[in-house]
Amino acid sequence: MLGPLLRFLSACGGAWQTSPAPNAPASPADSSAEGHDGLLWWRDLARCAAGDLSAALVQANQVLEDQCRLHSAPPLGTVLALFDGHAGNRAARFACDHFVPNLRDAASGPRGVTEDAIRGAFAATEGAFIAEVARQFETQPDVATVGSCCLVGVVHDRTLFVANLGDSRAVLGKKVGRGNGQIVAEQLSSEHNANMEDVRQELMAEHPDDPQIVALKHGVWRVKGIIQVSRSLGDAYLKDTKFNTELIKPKFRVSEPFSRPIMSADPSIVSRSLQPSDCFVIFASDGLWEHLSNQEAVEIVHNNQRAVRYLTHHHFSLIQMLFMCIIVNISVGVAL
Repeated sequence: MLGPLLRFLSACGGAWQTSPAPNAPASPADSSAEGHDGLLWWRDLARCAAGDLSAALVQANQVLEDQCRLHSAPPLGTVLALFDGHAGNRAARFACDHFVPNLRDAASGPRGVTEDAIRGAFAATEGAFIAEVARQFETQPDVATVGSCCLVGVVHDRTLFVANLGDSRAVLGKKVGRGNGQIVAEQLSSEHNANMEDVRQELMAEHPDDPQIVALKHGVWRVKGIIQVSRSLGDAYLKDTKFNTELIKPKFRVSEPFSRPIMSADPSIVSRSLQPSDCFVIFASDGLWEHLSNQEAVEIVHNNQRAVRYLTHHHFSLIQMLFMCIIVNISVGVAL
């Protein structure tokens, strides 16, 4: 799958995005800049609040659990949110619809967009989804087993915020040295996957009375032997015992009672001031990183940049790629 995908990247000349998001910015005046061919969709450069947007999508099949939302307007700045769903698309779709409005509310105070505001938006989205699960559980119990990883990037007042729940990853490509310089990768996000030793240690420290909080199953470490990620939106059955009943499918059921949430919806958040050497960020779900190292990925992007005539500002590019072969590239011009 990767070979054709990389050939597609090269053919696109470095501009691609996922499915058209709800309330996405208006299309460019030239409608010929947008098109589709089967499961391929693309849009050439369009203006957004913070710069330029280029997008394309290639979907692997007709069933898509993943969602992407782009918002670019004052006062938030430019927001890219990637929701990598599992056990269905309901959590990802809910987050896609509600996260940006919740961030707008959380950032409405005098401090605007901050780490606390982003964390508040995650909490509000999680709380609203769990409330939705509670309303529907008796008639639609499967909703309690649906969840989503969430990776969010916000460019606001020359600051980049990256927030993550789950095992998606954001990697910065930046130039070092004079002249054209060399492109190097810097990982920005922290991942929450039980295959990582530090995540297993964190889980065991949080659940000292549960020797089975992580279990090796079919050669893969999983939380309670069920799920690889330790943080997510949704997955209510691992956060509240009232959803861990015989109504849900046996493969999701936890055999022993638990007194505290097994999974968390508290994101890891980092922020950094944008620098002239910062060229682009790759936002991707775990599927990309199973095939490419951070450095290999940034070199692919660096070698497929759009023409320099678009670089009238300092450009900040964001690319998303899912294991479902959804790819996104956004260029955000930031005056520094």
